Amino acid sequence: MAKSLGIFVTNPDNWRHVMGITKAAKAKGSKVKVFFTWSGTKCAKLDEFPALCELADDVSICADSYKKMGYEVTDVPAGLTEKEMGTQAQHGAILEDYECYINL
Repeated sequence: MAKSLGIFVTNPDNWRHVMGITKAAKAKGSKVKVFFTWSGTKCAKLDEFPALCELADDVSICADSYKKMGYEVTDVPAGLTEKEMGTQAQHGAILEDYECYINL
């Protein structure tokens, strides 16, 4: 069974690490879920964000944090669906369902 990794992103300055860790984990056969909250939601506006959505098994963002960063919740980032504009329950799912966890 492949390992699983949950990545909790709170800082947009860690984007390079989010991509690098996701690529490395996927190359080793791990399941990867990435959840963006607070100012980490700014990553959703990067040109490379859709590539992360294709690479990771699950990507979602905290809709409330996204709104607090000045974005409209109805402006769903490329690579996501409305369903993936979630709540902090997505963070809870990482803690509950994934073997490894990293906060960036």
